[in-house]
Amino acid sequence: MKPIARLIFIFYCPEPLSRDGSYFKELEKKTMAVVAPFRGVRYNPEKIERLEDVVTPPYDVISTDDEKKLLQKTPYSMINLDLRNISQGTTEDDGRYKQAQERFQTWQDENVLVQDEQPAIYLYYIDYNHPNGKRLTRKGIVSLVGLAEFAEGIVKPHEKTFSGVISDRLQLMETCKAQFSQIFSIYSDREQEVITNLEKARHAEPLLQVDDQNANTHTLWRVTDKETLKQVHHFFSDKSVYIADGHHRYTTALDCRRRALAQNPNLPADHPCNYIMMYLCACEDAGLSVLPTHRLVRWPGAMTADQLQERMQQGMIVTEVKQGGRETLIAEVMNRMNEADTSHGTPAFGVYHPGEDRAFLLQMQDETISRSPCLADKPEVLQELDVVVLSDLLIQDYLGLNHDQCVNEGLVSYLSDPDVALDEAVKASVLQDTHTPLLFLLNPTKVEQVLKVADSDNIMPHKSTYFYPKIMTGLLVNKLDDEQHIQPPS
Repeated sequence: MKPIARLIFIFYCPEPLSRDGSYFKELEKKTMAVVAPFRGVRYNPEKIERLEDVVTPPYDVISTDDEKKLLQKTPYSMINLDLRNISQGTTEDDGRYKQAQERFQTWQDENVLVQDEQPAIYLYYIDYNHPNGKRLTRKGIVSLVGLAEFAEGIVKPHEKTFSGVISDRLQLMETCKAQFSQIFSIYSDREQEVITNLEKARHAEPLLQVDDQNANTHTLWRVTDKETLKQVHHFFSDKSVYIADGHHRYTTALDCRRRALAQNPNLPADHPCNYIMMYLCACEDAGLSVLPTHRLVRWPGAMTADQLQERMQQGMIVTEVKQGGRETLIAEVMNRMNEADTSHGTPAFGVYHPGEDRAFLLQMQDETISRSPCLADKPEVLQELDVVVLSDLLIQDYLGLNHDQCVNEGLVSYLSDPDVALDEAVKASVLQDTHTPLLFLLNPTKVEQVLKVADSDNIMPHKSTYFYPKIMTGLLVNKLDDEQHIQPPS
């Protein structure tokens, strides 16, 4: 029980014991990720016949139009609880959080939502079609994980968070006393020990199964065998977990815990505010996929393809690709990008000028890093990261568009589907006469790069990773009521 006692000490400690961080550096060697079963809240199949009508994608990928469609399906859609974030700035409470809380309670009173009797860890598999045409299965688990400040080195981030998003999520979490969506995290398990043990002990029949809007099949099984739960708990005794998707939700949970401690310094260690619901997937899992997020840049003013090529030649080997129609052109550029990444391991990009229907392959020269101050001053783990080279060198340096200008003027759009990105670029070239749209294509960020960046306490640029597919919201809910007690297997 000593490792758990050390974690509890951190829960009670509002300030670091040393300003230089030496306490946490020493603590990092001794603490662990605490993985615990919980009593998940879920839709009652006797009340809700079609889960497809009520579960939703994560709140941060739901557009206004998507929200309207979800609300039209049924009044029990999870979008009524896990509300869309309405602002990137300070969010004022207009009563919608209280309405969500009342709705959440009503659904429980009416048995639309029910809570499992026994604490469990849930196996969560997604059978999906990868954009490359392959059918894959990603295997993960849903459990509670003990909250830990990032300085402790137990839960590691790789992205920056924004206060407006956190403020919105915090009001929702505190008002409803619930966590409606899981945080997606990864961990290392070369032998697939966790999944193997849980598969052996899972209940025979799935707890639920549902298809999402992309024809991906999501399946949950419950595991309640106490010995198996102890094995899983023990496995994580010397492991860190890495946030893949859900940095804002995790930071929100940290803030929620701080506020709970401020109100009650004697908050019990088994209080659910000390834990967060996570979906955990091994980084060695054969079904773990990361897709690239391409950038559509709207350069202010007019720029020809020749001028674009000249700018890129400052530090890139530029090769024009000529392969017929625009779809074929984009496909060939992406094939060459992949070949360059596989053979050389250095950043390679594609750029498409829709106004002139011309595309180029960009490969970084050997001396580019050393002679580019914007890269040379960065930590080595970031220097050859595709998204860093793109944002700091190609966009900021070669195109002369700094980060603040891009954000304030809305000059960059992020698109994961290359076909959609191409359509948007072509439309922009027809409709806009004050800007020149330029579509930059990327290779996906590698999982090992995510781990290296997180281990080095660095962060990646915005939209650096797209772990696919997204986990569904509404399959399981984690209650944060005071009467709930979390007991990790000892």
